[in-house]
Amino acid sequence: MEDWAEIRRLHRAEGMPVRAIARRLGMGRNTVRRALAADGPPRYQRPAKGSVADAAEPQIRELLARWPDMPATVIAERIGWERSLTVLKVKVRELRPLFAPPDPVSRTQYRPGELAQCDLWFPPADVPLGAGQAGRPPVLVMVAGYSRVVAARMIPSRQAPDLLAGHWALLSGLGAVPRSLVWDNESAVGQWRGGRPVLTEAMNGFRGTLGITVIQCRPRDPEAKGLVERANGYLETSFLPGRSFAGPADFNTQLAGWLVRANSRQHRALGCRPADRWDADKAAMLGLPPVAPVTGWRLSTRLPRDHYVRVDSNDYSVDPAVIGQTVEVAAGLEEVTVTCGGRQVAAHRRCWAAHQSITDPGHAAAAARLRQGRALVTGRLAGTEVQQRVLADYDQILGTGDQGAA
Repeated sequence: MEDWAEIRRLHRAEGMPVRAIARRLGMGRNTVRRALAADGPPRYQRPAKGSVADAAEPQIRELLARWPDMPATVIAERIGWERSLTVLKVKVRELRPLFAPPDPVSRTQYRPGELAQCDLWFPPADVPLGAGQAGRPPVLVMVAGYSRVVAARMIPSRQAPDLLAGHWALLSGLGAVPRSLVWDNESAVGQWRGGRPVLTEAMNGFRGTLGITVIQCRPRDPEAKGLVERANGYLETSFLPGRSFAGPADFNTQLAGWLVRANSRQHRALGCRPADRWDADKAAMLGLPPVAPVTGWRLSTRLPRDHYVRVDSNDYSVDPAVIGQTVEVAAGLEEVTVTCGGRQVAAHRRCWAAHQSITDPGHAAAAARLRQGRALVTGRLAGTEVQQRVLADYDQILGTGDQGAA
């Protein structure tokens, strides 16, 4: 997956030809061509395995808590490690950042189109979600490094399908793609393991389609993405006070209007407005890919007799005429659609409340007609008389009457 994503980045962002990519990555040119021709990421997924060093983790933590710079070889001697030293070094590299001293950073200058910092902001305000429920869904915030233009949108959850759908919605609105996205250790994006960042399968597929880099900051290093952290505080102190919201859609409408004004205000560090820098920033970014990345919820299932499909924690009705057939479910930030054989058999507004059943009146009426028709065919409709045989008829047929007993 990482090779596939890197091949596409080198081709789209760096403009490298097939031969140069193959030489840099040490692979065949046909492999590079297949990766560039593919519309989606490869499906291979290696199952996660534990480490034999897990049992020694408490001892390693105890030593690192007192001596954060202790070499792995000395740690192996102190704990009496007799197995592979390489395995222990991987575990030490994973744990050492938890005890390392602070690592301050200096102010960074950004080039046009270089990157955008991303984060989730959880506004301290209850938003009505429907069905009598209220909650505080996350807001995906993105800040362009060079121009400081802020883009943001509330999304239903922090799960990978919704997070990537939110990314695509923001990037589509901007009309361009920064060459790098900077993230912290959000679980839907990736985690630091063995001393290096490891992206999730979904994020690798997303960045590969866009041809970009995703940079993961080290744990507990908020200064590495200070632009978006300050934007979160700006939203909380300038956008949120004095506002009320009728729902997520109203929240996003008000937020979009406020961002237009916010991006047109003087920025102290820049000495100008973010909007004044946006044209140069956008011109240096990548264009939107010809094939949109796969985002949102996607699943294929056989429609059960109750003719409902589940997305996240909610159930959505489907035309009962396709019961027993395979249907394709696609859910974005605003809509849930179901198709069967290329034909749409359900379309619903995405429900942000939890544990709800959303029913299309047309589907309910169709199910009632099908049940009524089945009852007529089987003779079980209420009020229908059915002939009743006497038990002697069965005795005569089966030969179990008095003669059979004799």
